[in-house]
Amino acid sequence: MSQRTFSIIKPDAVKKGYAAAILAEIEKAGFKLVAIKKIGLTKTQAEGFYHVHAARPFFGELTEFMSSGTIFPMVIEKDNAIADLRTLMGATDPAKADEGTIRKKFASSIGENAIHGSDAEDTAAFEIGYFFAGLELK
Repeated sequence: MSQRTFSIIKPDAVKKGYAAAILAEIEKAGFKLVAIKKIGLTKTQAEGFYHVHAARPFFGELTEFMSSGTIFPMVIEKDNAIADLRTLMGATDPAKADEGTIRKKFASSIGENAIHGSDAEDTAAFEIGYFFAGLELK
């Protein structure tokens, strides 16, 4: 059964010119692109998106980073999309990521790790709704 999930190509990857290559990796892995946009977040918007991490020590650094440049939020789908995207992305720390994963290929650190992906169905639902209105999702 097809499942939708949410992903963001992060500012570090966009600045380095990796957005197209990352999108190609996602499509090569069998994901169908449902919606994508090119935007920049304000600090307040980044704080709203990452509100679940507000009490964590990295919250300020994370929201500063995510509002530092252009991002590509997207909705993608395929069977087992959430788990498959998590596998394709690789470990948050690119030094610990498996060979061939997006983070191993394109990330430079735990903080600048190239891509975000939802970790569960409820998270995906919130994250999709944060960036995309119903009419944008066909």
